[in-house]
Order: sequence, then structure tokens, then C-alpha cells
Amino acid sequence: MTSIPKNEQNQKQVQILNELSKRKVVEHNSLITSIAKMDKTPLKMFELAVSCIDTEEPPKDHTVYLSKAELFAFFKVDDSNKHTRFKQAVENMQKQAFFKIKEKKEHGFEFENIVPIPYVKWTDYHDEVTIRFSPEIMPYLINLKQNFTQHALSDLAELNSKYSIILYRWLSMNYNQYEHYSYKGGRREEQVEAYRNPSISMRELREMTDTVNEYKLFTNFSKKVLDKPLEEINDRTSFNIAYEKVKKGKSIDSIVFHITKKRRADDNSYKLDDKTYKEVKAEKKESEKDLVFKAMESKYTRLLLENFLLSPYEMTDTSLMAGLQKNVYPKYDELKALRGLEGVKKHLSYVHDKQEPYSKGNVAKYLKKAVDQYLPTVKLQDLDQPERASVRGKGASHE
Repeated sequence: MTSIPKNEQNQKQVQILNELSKRKVVEHNSLITSIAKMDKTPLKMFELAVSCIDTEEPPKDHTVYLSKAELFAFFKVDDSNKHTRFKQAVENMQKQAFFKIKEKKEHGFEFENIVPIPYVKWTDYHDEVTIRFSPEIMPYLINLKQNFTQHALSDLAELNSKYSIILYRWLSMNYNQYEHYSYKGGRREEQVEAYRNPSISMRELREMTDTVNEYKLFTNFSKKVLDKPLEEINDRTSFNIAYEKVKKGKSIDSIVFHITKKRRADDNSYKLDDKTYKEVKAEKKESEKDLVFKAMESKYTRLLLENFLLSPYEMTDTSLMAGLQKNVYPKYDELKALRGLEGVKKHLSYVHDKQEPYSKGNVAKYLKKAVDQYLPTVKLQDLDQPERASVRGKGASHE
């Protein structure tokens, strides 16, 4: 067989690594906090296989396909013994790899032991590797409507310790939630900051890293499970991590991690650029201020006051006014374009006449629902009676 020139091999490996760098690993948080009963190579191989899953179109028969070239590039293996090492890695993964998953349910905890990849097939004459996930692991990889974490495969490729991989996944889980709630809201300031400075008890940390019966002295534990792995994470991934020990009496009770993300101009996924929650909140408040100012100046606010759908007292509620400007007034613009300002006035008069007592609890929501229900009727009328659409300012009743 003709051998491929070394230079060409290197170029191909660089190309494959560039492709791998674009992939993400997406997993349910319960899988991340589970006990990974496997060494670093099977764990990294599992993560590589997961990165092949398209969660929008889950693979048929729970099967994905890798190339040996991808595997060798991911593990940076280029020696003549690589096929033997690959075979050993696959066999080790299937012999020893399983996850112990603990999930909180309504009446207590549920425990599962899952072998994630029971079937692997390859040949010595073809590049393709077939990997089949177990049906039991699939819900943790594809049913990701909530409580899931996404992290970069390229970061994982750089980690060479089981503990650094486990810690990286857990830290990513927390930082993802910090990013999410910083932008979306829904948590108090101290809760959001707690995601960026997560705490874990020593008992939970030992369970997660599968070291309940190892490194009994904390000095040994910190060196093997914390210091060296975190040094690797800091050197080779997008995170900078520090930690502090929290004592209870004379014993170390828990560990608090402090996560910051490195600034990288070439990666759009690093949205926060290490802004604090206070900075993000200040920006959101500034944006809300603009909305409130526009709402105060809007002719629609005056019409709502005239129709007793809004009171001067309610105008002091900045969240309400921002909500009107953002969610309701654009709908009135649509209605105005179809029926003129007079059409908006008639709509508001009708809404006032039909106003339900409960609507006062959430004015913006009520008004948006009313106009959302009315606009399709107006558009349908214009399709049925084109001449009606050309008449601006004459209004239209709510049939």
C-alpha cells in the first residue's frame, strides 16, 4: 500500500481538528453530576461520540458514525501503534465504562447504572467506526428541553486527566446557568452570582469524582483532584478557575469555585466577556429606561388613559410601561397601518367596554392578548374586501 506523505497527513489532521473545534457536546445536567465509572480515555471517547448527535434529528437506532481519522486527531495519536491503542481504548470503554446517575424525583431519589455505549464496530480495512448508544442513556442526550449543558469539544480534547474532565463539565454546567440567567432574568442577584461561584460539599465532590475511598487525606485529595486538574483547565480551556476551602470545625466541609471566562474575540459563544451580573443588570435597566421614556411620549399611552385602560398611578410602574412599549405598542402600529389611528381608537374603546375585572392584574398582557386576537380578523377582512384596506381613518368595528 502506498503511504501518505507526512506533510499531507499533518494537513489532513489540522483540517480534522478544525472541524472538531466547531462541535459542541450537549448533555443533561444529571449526567454531568453523575459518577463516571471510567478512566479519561473512555470518558473522552464518550464525549466525542456525543458531539456527533444532532439533538434536532436524533440518530436512528441510537447510532452515530465516527472516522478513525477523527479519533486519532482528537486523541493526538500519530504513532505506528495507534490501531492497537485504539482497539484497547474501545475494549476498556466497554469493559469498565458506566454512569451512576442519581435524580431527585417527587418521592425521593432515583438511581440508575447505565452502560452508555454497549456496541462498537470497526474494521481494519475501513475508516468508519460505528458507535451505538444504549437506549437508557439517550434521554440524557436528546431530551434537552431544560436542565442541560453545552460545552466545547475542543476544550475537552485538551484535557488529559479524568478529574479535569469531570470538573470541567461540572464548572461548565454552572457557568452556563450564570450566562443564561444573567441575560434572561428569573433569578435574584445572589442566585445568579452563585452560579459563577458554585459551592459543592466534599461528600458530593468525592462522589462525583469517584474518590469516596481514595485520597483520604485532604492534602492528597486537593493535589490529585483539585490542584493539578484545575491547573490543566486554566492552561488549556476557555476557563480560569480558582477555589477556596470552607471549613466546618477542623474539617474541610465544602469547596467554592470561582469561574471567569477568558476573553476571546474569535468565539461568539463567550457572550458575557466576564461582565458581572451587576453590569449586565445595569445594561438591562438602561434599556428599560429607554422603553419607559418612549412609552411616556407615545400617543398610545394617551389613548389608553382616555379609555381608562391605564391610570396615572400605573404609569409609575416602569416594568409595565416598558412592557407596553416593547410588546403592545408595535401591535398598535400594525393596526394603525391597516385602519389608521381612528381604527386604534375604536379598538381601545371596544376593549374598554369588554374589559374583564381580572385584566387589571396584568394590563400589558391583557391589552396584548386583545390586539393579538383582533389583528387576524382585520387582515382577513382586508383579504375578503380589498377596498376596505385602502380606507384609512374610517375605522372598523369588532364584529
